[in-house]
Amino acid sequence: MNVRRLISGTAIAAATALGLGALSACSSDSSAADGNSGGKLDVVASFYPMQYLAEQIGGGHVSVTTLTEPGQEPHDLEISAKQTVDLQKADAVLYLKGLQPAVDEAVAQSEAKTKIDAATLTTLEKHGDTAHSHEGEEAHSDEEASGLDPHVWLDPVKYAEIADGVSAAFQKADPANAAEYKKNAATLTAKLNSLNTSFEDGLKNTATKVFFTNHAAFGYLAERYGLTQEAIAGVDPESEPSAARMKELQQEAKADGVTTVFYETLVSDKTAKTLADDANLRTDVLDPLEGITEKSRGTDYIAVMQANLKALRTALGAK
Repeated sequence: MNVRRLISGTAIAAATALGLGALSACSSDSSAADGNSGGKLDVVASFYPMQYLAEQIGGGHVSVTTLTEPGQEPHDLEISAKQTVDLQKADAVLYLKGLQPAVDEAVAQSEAKTKIDAATLTTLEKHGDTAHSHEGEEAHSDEEASGLDPHVWLDPVKYAEIADGVSAAFQKADPANAAEYKKNAATLTAKLNSLNTSFEDGLKNTATKVFFTNHAAFGYLAERYGLTQEAIAGVDPESEPSAARMKELQQEAKADGVTTVFYETLVSDKTAKTLADDANLRTDVLDPLEGITEKSRGTDYIAVMQANLKALRTALGAK
């Protein structure tokens, strides 16, 4: 994972100049339609998984913008002055505290009517080496410093829990459309439950339970389906693994029947290919769904997760 960059001094200055309030959880007693363009709930989402939830649950009653553009690595996001103003004016902000330090800072300083922290809507866990506290990297948030893994959206069950919480927050912010938000959330939850069943069935019988990745984003997914994620730890995705780490992974690949080193769409595949070449392994994409681009194997969350399942089944020797 690229080393995180903190929110720029310019953006902080711009935010401070707006005269900014303190962070609150989901709180808004006013109707969402107050001052809205077209009467829609104006929602700012931090990155794609939050955008997807807002769009699926909000439907035609929300206007959703995202802080992280397609193809942009979300951990490295810097908030612009314009985005700071957008946050200030938003009816609701949906974000995942601990993933994007710049967003955490900007949301804390904004006066958005409703602030929805997805990290409070489910239970974050520690997954050993989450690639957020490797040597040479700084922990830029409380979650990273404590070792909690923020990649919770890659577990369909926990993602569904977050969806229910987002629905509740939308219902409170916009009571007039509460029934629609509840209905849309139920539809989404049904899709996520079906996806969970597909993963359970598809990964139940495999030749190996171990997979290699250059980004330790799949701890929740691995835990949910009885797999073991082994990340190329202690290195930036743009650099090569150390000789000691390379030897360790080569030995583990032989011992555990590992066939594939996974890389992702938003960062270089150099590290994965280096390991694969030296260990005589294949490479393939396992998408952490931090953004949808032309390189993504699917156009939305469900489709990309289904592509991930197919890739895992192939790599793990599903029967």
